[in-house]
Amino acid sequence: MEYDAGPVARVRSALVAAGIGDTVKTFPAGVPTAAAAAQALECDLAAITNSLIFDLSGEPLLILASGAARVDTALVAARLGTGRIRRASPAFVLEHTGQEVGGVAPVGHPRRIRTLLDESLQAHGILWAGAGDHNSMFSITYRDLHRITGALELPVR
Repeated sequence: MEYDAGPVARVRSALVAAGIGDTVKTFPAGVPTAAAAAQALECDLAAITNSLIFDLSGEPLLILASGAARVDTALVAARLGTGRIRRASPAFVLEHTGQEVGGVAPVGHPRRIRTLLDESLQAHGILWAGAGDHNSMFSITYRDLHRITGALELPVR
């Protein structure tokens, strides 16, 4: 049986392997929402990068969106030329990411997930994203986030 170091360790490994380094910060009180993360990090809510998993015809779609934005799934579906995009269930999220809702990271998943990156995040020099659990976040630039996720840049609202 292979040892599972846990979701945060997998995120750290992905960051280091991508040349970003270990920028993970852990917060004892937890940061399960964008608002809680912004408060703990003393940063703008819009600089928090939510990793939102959606169900697109049974396949996961990861949308990296600003914590200050609400994703317009109809707009995204129209831009992608796909069918309806549905919010994924917690079980679906865990199955495809190995991470629980509220702590999903942009990286560190068992398999590569089709990913979209909210263009509005470019406005921030440093972004903060979930690092695999409810207590951890990591810092990254927009350019590096785009590079390590292979995401399609797209307005999502």
